[in-house]
Amino acid sequence: MAEYKIEGMTVSGKGVSGMISAETLKDAKQKALQMSVDKKFKLTGVFERVNYLYRVQKGTEKPLDGEQKAFTKGEVKQALEKMGYRVLYVRKKLFGNKQRAAVTTEVIAFVRMSADLMRQKLPFNEVLILLMNDITDPALRDAVKEINSELKQGKDSEKVFTKQSAVFGKFTANMLGLASKSGNMTEIYESTAKFLERNATFKKNLKSALIMPLVTLFVLFLACLFYVAYIFPATAEMFEKFKIELPPMTKATLKFSRWLMANMIPVSIVLTAPVVLFVRFISTERGKFLMDKNIIKVPVIGALLHKTAIEIYCRVFYALYSGSGENIDVIRMSAEACGNKYMEHQIKTIAIPMMLEKGKGLVEAFNATGVFTATAISRFSSGAETGTVKNTAMQLAEYYEKETSYKMASAIEAIQLFVTMIIMFVLTALTIVSSETATLKPKAPGSIITYVLSYFGLN
Repeated sequence: MAEYKIEGMTVSGKGVSGMISAETLKDAKQKALQMSVDKKFKLTGVFERVNYLYRVQKGTEKPLDGEQKAFTKGEVKQALEKMGYRVLYVRKKLFGNKQRAAVTTEVIAFVRMSADLMRQKLPFNEVLILLMNDITDPALRDAVKEINSELKQGKDSEKVFTKQSAVFGKFTANMLGLASKSGNMTEIYESTAKFLERNATFKKNLKSALIMPLVTLFVLFLACLFYVAYIFPATAEMFEKFKIELPPMTKATLKFSRWLMANMIPVSIVLTAPVVLFVRFISTERGKFLMDKNIIKVPVIGALLHKTAIEIYCRVFYALYSGSGENIDVIRMSAEACGNKYMEHQIKTIAIPMMLEKGKGLVEAFNATGVFTATAISRFSSGAETGTVKNTAMQLAEYYEKETSYKMASAIEAIQLFVTMIIMFVLTALTIVSSETATLKPKAPGSIITYVLSYFGLN
């Protein structure tokens, strides 16, 4: 979340100011307005912390250019003047003010190295300083520098990391923020690194299983379209010009080619419109929810996605279950991290209310959601009876990791075989249609010369 500064005036005319965090400027203004009503002061401004470009000069020395984050232009100017500089200009940076997400591999490396160094009993502030110099991603490097600076000032670690959610990702920022308060930073960093590595591996495997075959089939479709629309008609129409009767497949293909060319725009709209609408729909909150709800029902891949979501849930649950506050918060954060909006919704709207309002147990609440497998419910039930829920969550996560890894490899092989068979079928069909023209014969023997001369305009 971004940081904002609010300014106002009390009834007695005294100025007030404060800091708030919010996702957007609109949210910050709403929070500030509510705060002004509660605290009884008049809101005069809400300022976002952004980058300012400046040029300063000291005496007759060469002017210096720089960049500084601040809430207002006046803050930058005042700070530079206190340092003895003559300010030539200060202006707001037009682009690059919004935090961007760091490269995933860089974040994983940072969390993993932090866990390894802390396991060697290195103080956390030294870990940050040591890693800061080796981070190549500018966004992550700036975020770590800011985190180190604010922690030295004694600021709350959870708020410090949450502020960098755009860079680390919401889940990672929350986990690292809670780690400082947990009393076991190394274990939470280790669990977070394991989660990030597992998530990255799963996405890579999913890409191999789904995206690459879809791209391959799309390219094959374009190649077939080009052949049918442009290459094939050039040959077939030559025989038509010579009034040679076309065989059935050649005639049907030529007829389809002409229809396709005559209706290219409507066909393109019919083919692309559903795809565009579908992509736009699943990018909405409602679309993501329905997508996640139904995708787990898809044979093979759906089961893998479902079990992977449970695995991730159990990993986060294990990392936070002890030493991170109330178990309800652990259940909620684990649901937000699982990556499935439907599963998150069921846990938040069914399991948590059952536990808070009806006093139901963990297993009964989980079972009521309908998003946990029978195996997961059985293992949680055993863990609840023996008082080993935390360890049971890790065992379940490890079990599903091994199962999904093995089945994902098998699914990738099956999908690749399926795509190969489609390619072979299409190529075979094109070969048969093309070779059919070899059977063409003119009606009158010896008239080929006449046809050829006529084709070149020599007859």
